[in-house]
Amino acid sequence: MSGTARAWIVVTAVAAGLASVALVLVAVLADLDTAGQAASVAGAVVGLLALLVSVIALLRNGSPTAGARSVQSGGVIGRAVTGDRNRLGPASAPTAPSASASSPGNAVPGERGVSASGGIGQAVTGDENEDM
Repeated sequence: MSGTARAWIVVTAVAAGLASVALVLVAVLADLDTAGQAASVAGAVVGLLALLVSVIALLRNGSPTAGARSVQSGGVIGRAVTGDRNRLGPASAPTAPSASASSPGNAVPGERGVSASGGIGQAVTGDENEDM
């Protein structure tokens, strides 16, 4: 998590804490009707801010991102290898599956994951795999 994200988390936590203390003080010092009205207004403001943050996040990211060292394709993958120190021989290389063998391409792979909308002939994940 970046330093900016942590700063926003701290700012949000402090603001939420202060708002909670303020609402409790209004309930204790004033009356419950006034506290209820204040809580309604605060809830509406927080809801609108949450909507704004959601829209900004959607516009920034556009689409979900895949995990570290993952493979994602809009078509067909013959062979995908992720990991360290893998030794694979050319004799074991698969032929690419036909484009008609489609699988759901909506999935976003996690770390070292493989995702294809057309099909995957072979996916080797992990470290130190041997196939000579």
